[in-house]
Amino acid sequence: MEINVNFLDNLRLEAKFDDFTVITDQPIRYKGDGSAPSPFDYFLASSALCAAYFVRVYCKARDIPTHNIRLSQNNIVDPENRYNQIFKIQVELPEDISEKDRQGILRSIDRCTVKKVVQTGPDFQIETVENLAEDAQALLMVEPDAEHRTFIEGKDLPLEQTIANMTRILADLGMKIEIASWRNIVPHVWSLHIRDAASPMCFTNGKGATKEAALCSALGEFIERLNCNFFYNDQYFGEEIANSEFVHHPDEQWFQPGPGDELPEGILDDHCLAIYNPDGELGGSNLVDTNSGRIDRGICSLPFVRRSDGEVVYFPSNLIENLFLSNGMSAGNTLAEAEVQCLSEIFERAVKKEIIEQEIALPDVPREVLAKYPDIVEAVEALEQQGFPILVKDASLGGRFPVMCVTLMNPRTGGVFASFGAHPSFHVALERSLTELMQGRSFEGLNDVPPPTFSSEAVTEPNNFVEHFIDSTGVVSWRFFSAKSRYEFVEWDFSGHHHDTNETEASRLFGILEEMGREVYVAEYQDLGAPACRILVPGYSEVYPVEDLVWDNTNKALDYREDILNLHALDDDQLEDLVERLEESQIDNYETIITLIGVEFDENTVWGQLTVLELKLLVYLALQRHEEALEHVEMFLQYNDNTVERGLFYQAVNAVLEIVLDDELELDDFLPNLKRMFGEETMEAVVGSVNGTVRFHGLTPTNMQLEGLDKHLRLIESYKKLHAARAAKHRQRVAETR
Repeated sequence: MEINVNFLDNLRLEAKFDDFTVITDQPIRYKGDGSAPSPFDYFLASSALCAAYFVRVYCKARDIPTHNIRLSQNNIVDPENRYNQIFKIQVELPEDISEKDRQGILRSIDRCTVKKVVQTGPDFQIETVENLAEDAQALLMVEPDAEHRTFIEGKDLPLEQTIANMTRILADLGMKIEIASWRNIVPHVWSLHIRDAASPMCFTNGKGATKEAALCSALGEFIERLNCNFFYNDQYFGEEIANSEFVHHPDEQWFQPGPGDELPEGILDDHCLAIYNPDGELGGSNLVDTNSGRIDRGICSLPFVRRSDGEVVYFPSNLIENLFLSNGMSAGNTLAEAEVQCLSEIFERAVKKEIIEQEIALPDVPREVLAKYPDIVEAVEALEQQGFPILVKDASLGGRFPVMCVTLMNPRTGGVFASFGAHPSFHVALERSLTELMQGRSFEGLNDVPPPTFSSEAVTEPNNFVEHFIDSTGVVSWRFFSAKSRYEFVEWDFSGHHHDTNETEASRLFGILEEMGREVYVAEYQDLGAPACRILVPGYSEVYPVEDLVWDNTNKALDYREDILNLHALDDDQLEDLVERLEESQIDNYETIITLIGVEFDENTVWGQLTVLELKLLVYLALQRHEEALEHVEMFLQYNDNTVERGLFYQAVNAVLEIVLDDELELDDFLPNLKRMFGEETMEAVVGSVNGTVRFHGLTPTNMQLEGLDKHLRLIESYKKLHAARAAKHRQRVAETR
């Protein structure tokens, strides 16, 4: 985690990280003002708080109340050496906690991260740099040397060289990549979380059988997502990018809809139009991109090559971001390596969808076949020893697709978790299923997986597939667990032989789609220094239903973004217009404003928690429409999951509205006790909100320049690095062709 420190007045310091700010000071006896704890005090508190956090997690998982548990920490300083200290953590537990749980709580404290880091002893490296913002030395791994060369199946270069190449690409872009966490809780299963230090919203997860393989996976995913702009999907790029020569890629084309909002000539082809506009309902306005919001510029479209004949077909960027999410994107050492990864991912998701929705029971992998892969067997046995039965299944649907499945059962909660993996090699697909299962998960995290169901509606519901796509936590059918499988086991192999190249494997995978009668469209990206591609298979590789283009398109943001960002500057007529449009739109009341307008607010602010319902409520208060405000405040209190402070504010608003709307009651009669209940400050805001003198309590003013919205501005800064690199590469290409 990158922590930036600013020097304030006297000895006060300010540390900024993620969305937080921490102030430190020194006691008056050390010439400070005593206005905040010292840095060392925070350090001491961090270990006590970390210990308490692990106690809370342990108790929460077992429904043990924590209100009677007490925890304290003292640091005992050695008089001979003040850097030699004992941290004594004491826990007071109620008598009704069993001996087993007492031991469990003590063991959980032992897992405290702060404690483990201190005990291991961090390595401090101190240096000066010319410019902090530009020093993009990624803290990953050492440069490769001739002695350390690890080759794994599917990679065209050794892992060490791949890591060095990708790290250099990110450093050249000016991105500092930091490793936020590693996990390795069973043998041969590694995962990690990496992120851009300056914009932590840009993150990826990696997985693999070794530490290096997992790091390769995370870096590759990071570079693929940069190439395909995925980190910025659905997000507002800001006015500067929206008005620049290109918005997404230098080779984009803009198309103007017809006078009656008809789809313009030149986008998509007949094959795609039959899939995306079967009933002629799709209008040009449905395809304006959310990111630029430039309705006047038309439909921003990106070129893809149609595999069947090499023709270029333009796909609206809006259509891609609405339907495909990150499916079918990859980066590699070579283009063929990226294509194999891309196509494997497409098959994994499509086959998984078919299995889940059709409730297909799959054949087990026989023990003698599993025995060929001792690393897999060792990891499976380690999970089973922890009390999780594991099913290893062949998901190739009779040898037709390069897909495997590993399913975990959790007898403690009755939950199940089906994890799929794909690759032309049987072994690699199996390894991917297993590493996907444990990616970023602790054993406690496996308590959150849902139980199976016999309800076919629950498994075929479109959102269930989206849940499976995002983190594999969707619901699966009990029928999936039948011992009577629909297909025979096949020990398939799409890789042919070990000396087969990625080119051969890619053409085999493209061949499967061809045999299925699927049209395939490919975009290649080389601008950032690593081969990457995006493959679309219309009617097969979408994640969201096609109807979303008309009924739930992310570009609905364009109807509200400007008004919401300028909320404090709107007059009553404009507010009336905004709230009426929101009411008529049928947008879900519980959709967040972050999602609605594609702008990231600090989640620790009122903006960051704001839903459509609360926005309407605040507008009704500003307009003095008390009856509608009361109706919305009742809904808010019944269902909204907001902060305790915000909940109390609206409880008080609810009471004041009831009083104001009752002709027989006088607010002044109730104020003394309302102030005792909710406090002077809250009641001032509440009464002001109800009488119209306080508007939009808790929402700080902003505007289309995103003033004060540091989190989103950091995201845009991250995108500008990419944009600048693409622009430079484009200028270089143009100069070379002259």
